[in-house]
Amino acid sequence: MRISTLQIFDIANNSISDANAAIAKTQLQMSTGKRVLTPSDDPVAATKILQLNQDIARTEQYGKNINIAENNLQLQESTLNSVNNLIQRIQEIAVQAGNTASLTANEYRALSSEVDARLDELFNLVNTRNANGDYIFAGYKSGSPAFSGDAETGFSYQGDEGQMFIQISSNTDLAASDSGKRIFLDIPSASNTVKTLASPTNRSDPPAQITIGQVVDQSAYDAFYPEDIVISFNADTDIAPPDKNFTVTERSTGKVLEANRRYVSGEELSYEGVSFSIVGNPVSGHAATPATRLFGTDAVVAFPVDFSVANSTIDITVAGLTETLVLDSNITGTADLAGALNNSANGNADKLANLGISADSSGFRMPAGINFSISGGDANTDAVMGLNTALGTASADGQLGSPGDQMFVESANTQGLLTTLARFSEAMKSFDGSQEGKDHISAVVASTLSNLTNAQTNILEVTSELGARANTIDSTRELHLDSQLVSREILSDLENLDYAEATSRLSAQTLILEAAQASFVRISQLTLFSRL
Repeated sequence: MRISTLQIFDIANNSISDANAAIAKTQLQMSTGKRVLTPSDDPVAATKILQLNQDIARTEQYGKNINIAENNLQLQESTLNSVNNLIQRIQEIAVQAGNTASLTANEYRALSSEVDARLDELFNLVNTRNANGDYIFAGYKSGSPAFSGDAETGFSYQGDEGQMFIQISSNTDLAASDSGKRIFLDIPSASNTVKTLASPTNRSDPPAQITIGQVVDQSAYDAFYPEDIVISFNADTDIAPPDKNFTVTERSTGKVLEANRRYVSGEELSYEGVSFSIVGNPVSGHAATPATRLFGTDAVVAFPVDFSVANSTIDITVAGLTETLVLDSNITGTADLAGALNNSANGNADKLANLGISADSSGFRMPAGINFSISGGDANTDAVMGLNTALGTASADGQLGSPGDQMFVESANTQGLLTTLARFSEAMKSFDGSQEGKDHISAVVASTLSNLTNAQTNILEVTSELGARANTIDSTRELHLDSQLVSREILSDLENLDYAEATSRLSAQTLILEAAQASFVRISQLTLFSRL
């Protein structure tokens, strides 16, 4: 077999290149400390290494989530502790305020000043923000304050009932926040109470407001409970001289508690044991334009017509409701016609009242402004009314009235912590030294102490839940640390380089390279001419 010079050079080049590549790979392993540099080095180990790296990265992310959740819970717990301390101070003030025999009006005003200061402090606490600027008690709506309002017009919760959950392990989601509604608003009240609010559809600008209100006669309100009170502003023309006025009704039945009362901004109002005021400039309603169908509108009236010989009827329809009126007497003029239409004996009067329509010597009127139609008549009814009762005729001039602003006093069996403080302060400010005032203060103090105790119970329940979540965080963190330790040990066994073995291998590979180079030098010098 003959080996050409070119083959000798190719074989030598390949051998030296392979030896160089092996040395370079070993050197790279030694510089990185990694045994498996590419999947082809050890396919099984490479797969396991990828899985372990993913597990470790996931666990590290869980650790970051745990830190976030822990910070949120610690901030919430700290805030609730501050609120609890504040409640304890208000309880001390309430006990002091219960001494109605010796405290004067000035002393009560001094106590109310501290309550107002504490109320401002509480308002800031319930609107606490975390390091990211989120309001921790606003639920999912953490970008805006949890509570808004003031002591005069009341407080409202702007958040929702959602809880922010953070995943701290593959199968554990931890609540990292709590709804302020549950903690500070849904507090069982010591007695039946109210919450006041303005209708969101009101049009006044700036908005008219209703004060936070007080139950000043508990027995009267208990008898009314659980009904709601609606204050609706009427058309100015409903009273003389025209001016802003309102009607107070019971929401479920529409029963009128007071009609067309002249409005005075800031005036103290009292209904069913509840006292409150309305301030501002509410928008008045607009009166309805009555719908009419006057006699003689369609034709000239003609008298007399004696319906006692042959009765006639007409149908009047209002908003889908139809009543049939009977004409059964001798009609000699419009006065007779009005008398016949309002006859109680044949039921006409009740039927008109059922439709909400009135009839007089000039024609028909619907004061509520709902247009109506008249039909079912004959030539005789057409003649005496001057209307096309046979073919049908209808009013077209009626216009419905539009309601004005509305305020609501709604029944409630819960009372927010902010409201409790505001009502306590307001009761002390309004103390006048009379026996009635002392009795009212005593009742408010008793109610305040009970409500504060209920608030503490709410807060303690949430605080205990925070403790349980903290325990979950601690145990989960320990589990992750143990898991990471085991994973890193396995990863080290699979991935890290044995430097002793690599050093020996590098020496052997270097020897092979040197031998290949030396052999090539000697073989490349062999020719046939050297044998001649």
